[in-house]
Amino acid sequence: MYENNFPNKRYKHTLEFLQKHINTSESILDLGVENPFSEIMKSKGYDVKNTGGEDLDVDFSTVSNVNANVVTAFEIFEHLVAPYNVLKEIKANKLVASIPMRLWFSSAYRSKTDPWDRHYHEFEDWQFDWLLEKAGWTIKDSAKWTNPTKKIGIRPFLRLFTNRYYIVYAERSSKFQITRNHNWNL
Repeated sequence: MYENNFPNKRYKHTLEFLQKHINTSESILDLGVENPFSEIMKSKGYDVKNTGGEDLDVDFSTVSNVNANVVTAFEIFEHLVAPYNVLKEIKANKLVASIPMRLWFSSAYRSKTDPWDRHYHEFEDWQFDWLLEKAGWTIKDSAKWTNPTKKIGIRPFLRLFTNRYYIVYAERSSKFQITRNHNWNL
């Protein structure tokens, strides 16, 4: 996936944000199959388990059955038709999630060869905040950053100063908190 375009800037910002809010002693369920960033988290001392590639729009069993302290979701909610449902089912009380932001000068991303690599949603920050709030999460911190490219043109110029990524640290709202032990049940 990243043969010639490894997202170093995104990974750097994401790791710094994760380390700011999550201790390595906390167990993490990372939504999505194992990927380069989940390997980076493990190399930094985090205890990370990934979901197995199930369709998180219809199969919530992993997020409902794994007792992790934290759920991470890096660039996954835009691929779901109904991200509210999985957000509501998460048992962890902490969430670190990032999304690519909707760009007014670019259409939604769509791979023509991989049906899983398509964006159903491209959120503005306020839309993602609202989604989290409705699903029972309170945002405690957030950050944004740009993603410039080394190309020439109007869109590459706009990417120099238009934020592309949005990341949040959120906690379960007190009225939604679920008490449980923190043993892995895979």
